[in-house]
Amino acid sequence: MSIPNIITCLRVILIPVIAIIYYLPFDWSNIVAASVFVIAALSDWLDGYLARKWDQHTPFGAFFDPVADKLIVAIALVMMVQAYPSIWMTLSAMVIIGREIVISALREWMAELGKRTSVAVSYVGKLKTTLQMVAITVLLVGEPGGWIGNLGLFFLIIAAVLTLWSMFIYLRAAWSDLTSEM
Repeated sequence: MSIPNIITCLRVILIPVIAIIYYLPFDWSNIVAASVFVIAALSDWLDGYLARKWDQHTPFGAFFDPVADKLIVAIALVMMVQAYPSIWMTLSAMVIIGREIVISALREWMAELGKRTSVAVSYVGKLKTTLQMVAITVLLVGEPGGWIGNLGLFFLIIAAVLTLWSMFIYLRAAWSDLTSEM
Protein backbone atom coordinates (compact mmCIF):
# COMPACT_ATOMS: atom_id res chain seq x y z
CA MET A 1 0.00 0.00 0.00
CA SER A 2 1.60 3.25 -1.13
CA ILE A 3 1.39 6.53 0.78
CA PRO A 4 -0.91 8.11 -1.87
CA ASN A 5 -3.28 5.14 -1.52
CA ILE A 6 -3.20 5.39 2.27
CA ILE A 7 -4.11 9.09 1.97
CA THR A 8 -7.03 8.19 -0.32
CA CYS A 9 -8.25 5.59 2.20
CA LEU A 10 -7.98 8.14 5.00
CA ARG A 11 -10.17 10.51 2.95
CA VAL A 12 -12.91 7.88 2.89
CA ILE A 13 -12.51 7.28 6.63
CA LEU A 14 -12.99 11.02 7.20
CA ILE A 15 -16.47 10.95 5.61
CA PRO A 16 -18.33 9.55 8.64
CA VAL A 17 -16.11 11.67 10.91
CA ILE A 18 -17.36 14.80 9.11
CA ALA A 19 -20.98 13.70 9.45
CA ILE A 20 -20.67 12.79 13.14
CA ILE A 21 -18.94 16.05 14.01
CA TYR A 22 -21.42 18.12 11.97
CA TYR A 23 -24.39 16.72 13.89
CA LEU A 24 -22.86 17.11 17.36
CA PRO A 25 -24.91 19.50 19.53
CA PHE A 26 -22.17 22.12 19.92
CA ASP A 27 -21.84 25.63 18.48
CA TRP A 28 -18.44 24.80 17.02
CA SER A 29 -19.34 21.48 15.39
CA ASN A 30 -20.02 22.97 11.94
CA ILE A 31 -16.63 24.75 11.89
CA VAL A 32 -14.77 21.61 12.93
CA ALA A 33 -16.71 19.51 10.38
CA ALA A 34 -15.83 22.07 7.68
CA SER A 35 -12.17 21.95 8.74
CA VAL A 36 -12.10 18.15 8.48
CA PHE A 37 -13.82 18.43 5.09
CA VAL A 38 -11.09 20.84 3.92
CA ILE A 39 -8.41 18.41 5.08
CA ALA A 40 -10.14 15.63 3.14
CA ALA A 41 -10.50 17.82 0.05
CA LEU A 42 -6.84 18.86 0.17
CA SER A 43 -5.82 15.23 0.60
CA ASP A 44 -7.22 14.62 -2.89
CA TRP A 45 -4.67 17.03 -4.30
CA LEU A 46 -1.91 15.64 -2.06
CA ASP A 47 -2.38 11.98 -2.97
CA GLY A 48 -2.35 12.81 -6.68
CA TYR A 49 0.70 15.03 -6.32
CA LEU A 50 2.63 12.37 -4.38
CA ALA A 51 1.60 9.59 -6.77
CA ARG A 52 2.96 11.63 -9.69
CA LYS A 53 6.10 12.87 -7.89
CA TRP A 54 7.05 9.43 -6.57
CA ASP A 55 5.75 7.59 -9.64
CA GLN A 56 3.45 5.51 -7.45
CA HIS A 57 0.51 5.07 -9.79
CA THR A 58 -1.41 1.90 -8.94
CA PRO A 59 -4.54 0.27 -10.30
CA PHE A 60 -6.07 0.56 -6.80
CA GLY A 61 -5.34 4.30 -6.72
CA ALA A 62 -6.70 4.82 -10.23
CA PHE A 63 -9.92 3.08 -9.16
CA PHE A 64 -10.33 4.29 -5.57
CA ASP A 65 -9.31 7.96 -5.81
CA PRO A 66 -12.28 9.00 -7.97
CA VAL A 67 -14.56 6.81 -5.85
CA ALA A 68 -13.38 8.63 -2.72
CA ASP A 69 -13.97 12.00 -4.40
CA LYS A 70 -17.50 11.10 -5.43
CA LEU A 71 -18.36 9.61 -2.04
CA ILE A 72 -17.27 12.65 -0.05
CA VAL A 73 -19.12 15.07 -2.34
CA ALA A 74 -22.30 12.98 -2.55
CA ILE A 75 -22.51 12.37 1.19
CA ALA A 76 -21.78 16.01 2.03
CA LEU A 77 -24.45 17.12 -0.45
CA VAL A 78 -27.02 14.79 1.11
CA MET A 79 -26.19 16.33 4.49
CA MET A 80 -26.54 19.84 3.04
CA VAL A 81 -29.92 19.05 1.42
CA GLN A 82 -31.13 18.10 4.90
CA ALA A 83 -29.56 21.19 6.50
CA TYR A 84 -30.66 23.64 3.77
CA PRO A 85 -34.10 22.42 2.67
CA SER A 86 -34.70 24.44 -0.48
CA ILE A 87 -35.38 23.73 -4.12
CA TRP A 88 -32.06 25.33 -5.16
CA MET A 89 -30.05 23.12 -2.82
CA THR A 90 -31.97 20.02 -3.87
CA LEU A 91 -31.69 20.73 -7.61
CA SER A 92 -27.98 21.55 -7.32
CA ALA A 93 -27.33 18.33 -5.39
CA MET A 94 -29.39 16.32 -7.89
CA VAL A 95 -27.43 17.76 -10.83
CA ILE A 96 -24.05 17.16 -9.21
CA ILE A 97 -24.77 13.62 -8.00
CA GLY A 98 -26.62 12.69 -11.19
CA ARG A 99 -23.76 13.94 -13.36
CA GLU A 100 -21.28 11.84 -11.40
CA ILE A 101 -23.35 8.73 -12.06
CA VAL A 102 -23.70 9.52 -15.78
CA ILE A 103 -20.02 10.30 -16.30
CA SER A 104 -18.88 7.27 -14.27
CA ALA A 105 -21.04 5.06 -16.47
CA LEU A 106 -19.78 6.83 -19.59
CA ARG A 107 -16.14 6.33 -18.59
CA GLU A 108 -16.76 2.67 -17.86
CA TRP A 109 -18.46 2.16 -21.20
CA MET A 110 -15.77 4.08 -23.11
CA ALA A 111 -13.09 2.01 -21.34
CA GLU A 112 -14.80 -1.13 -22.67
CA LEU A 113 -14.41 0.35 -26.15
CA GLY A 114 -10.76 1.14 -25.45
CA LYS A 115 -11.44 4.87 -25.65
CA ARG A 116 -11.19 5.93 -21.99
CA THR A 117 -8.91 8.87 -22.85
CA SER A 118 -11.66 10.54 -24.88
CA VAL A 119 -13.47 11.18 -21.59
CA ALA A 120 -10.45 12.14 -19.50
CA VAL A 121 -10.78 14.86 -16.86
CA SER A 122 -11.06 18.33 -18.40
CA TYR A 123 -10.19 21.79 -17.09
CA VAL A 124 -13.91 22.55 -16.61
CA GLY A 125 -14.20 19.32 -14.60
CA LYS A 126 -11.35 20.38 -12.33
CA LEU A 127 -12.84 23.85 -11.90
CA LYS A 128 -16.22 22.28 -11.11
CA THR A 129 -14.66 20.04 -8.47
CA THR A 130 -12.81 22.95 -6.85
CA LEU A 131 -15.94 25.08 -6.71
CA GLN A 132 -17.95 22.15 -5.28
CA MET A 133 -15.39 21.72 -2.49
CA VAL A 134 -15.42 25.46 -1.71
CA ALA A 135 -19.23 25.55 -1.78
CA ILE A 136 -19.58 22.55 0.52
CA THR A 137 -17.03 24.00 2.94
CA VAL A 138 -18.89 27.32 3.08
CA LEU A 139 -22.22 25.50 3.48
CA LEU A 140 -20.83 23.43 6.34
CA VAL A 141 -19.69 26.60 8.12
CA GLY A 142 -22.81 28.65 7.41
CA GLU A 143 -26.41 28.38 8.43
CA PRO A 144 -29.56 28.33 6.28
CA GLY A 145 -30.71 31.89 5.64
CA GLY A 146 -27.46 33.40 6.89
CA TRP A 147 -25.16 35.28 4.55
CA ILE A 148 -22.44 32.59 4.73
CA GLY A 149 -24.96 29.85 3.99
CA ASN A 150 -26.41 31.90 1.11
CA LEU A 151 -22.90 32.44 -0.27
CA GLY A 152 -22.28 28.69 -0.10
CA LEU A 153 -25.56 28.02 -1.89
CA PHE A 154 -24.63 30.57 -4.57
CA PHE A 155 -21.28 28.81 -5.08
CA LEU A 156 -23.05 25.45 -5.24
CA ILE A 157 -25.48 26.69 -7.90
CA ILE A 158 -22.53 27.91 -9.99
CA ALA A 159 -20.86 24.53 -9.42
CA ALA A 160 -24.04 22.81 -10.64
CA VAL A 161 -23.96 24.91 -13.83
CA LEU A 162 -20.30 23.98 -14.36
CA THR A 163 -21.28 20.38 -13.66
CA LEU A 164 -23.79 20.45 -16.52
CA TRP A 165 -21.24 22.14 -18.78
CA SER A 166 -18.57 19.54 -18.03
CA MET A 167 -21.09 16.74 -18.59
CA PHE A 168 -21.94 18.26 -21.97
CA ILE A 169 -18.22 18.34 -22.86
CA TYR A 170 -17.78 14.67 -21.95
CA LEU A 171 -20.93 13.58 -23.77
CA ARG A 172 -19.97 15.58 -26.84
CA ALA A 173 -16.52 13.94 -26.86
CA ALA A 174 -18.13 10.50 -26.74
CA TRP A 175 -21.17 11.26 -28.91
CA SER A 176 -19.94 9.56 -32.08
CA ASP A 177 -19.26 6.39 -30.09
CA LEU A 178 -22.60 6.65 -28.29
CA THR A 179 -24.56 6.96 -31.51
CA SER A 180 -22.64 4.48 -33.69
CA GLU A 181 -24.09 1.14 -34.73
CA MET A 182 -22.79 -1.85 -32.78
